[in-house]
Amino acid sequence: MLIPIINRSHHPLPEYQTAHAAGLDVRANLAEAVTLKPLQRALIPTGLFLEIPVGYEVQVRPRSGLAYKHGIGIVNSPGTIDADYRGELKVLLVNLSDTDFLVQDGERIAQLVVARHEVIDWQPAEVLSETARGSGGYGSTGVQ
Repeated sequence: MLIPIINRSHHPLPEYQTAHAAGLDVRANLAEAVTLKPLQRALIPTGLFLEIPVGYEVQVRPRSGLAYKHGIGIVNSPGTIDADYRGELKVLLVNLSDTDFLVQDGERIAQLVVARHEVIDWQPAEVLSETARGSGGYGSTGVQ
């Protein structure tokens, strides 16, 4: 799949880190480092602009290493970039640790996963089909 991309950063394009990785690592594009204090969030620019094909989205997901080592996540995880968005890709990072975290220019801050999606039409109904689970939610499948 080819996705047109404009790179206004001075970093390489997002890339897969291993042969079978699902996500492409994306880098911060910063004039100066950003300090994230505990529980603080910041919108981090990447310098990237995408033209995603209709019927697809790009999901912005946390990097597991940043989450494990530093408590850094993404507030709206996974974030969705829609096919009609043409603005700069930015990542909404949050510091869930108890110490400051310094986001450096060029640091790999998130991963991007391209996913197909369906466009649906609602079919109004008065009754839904029966299932073994029924209306059980939030932890109901573990109750005996």
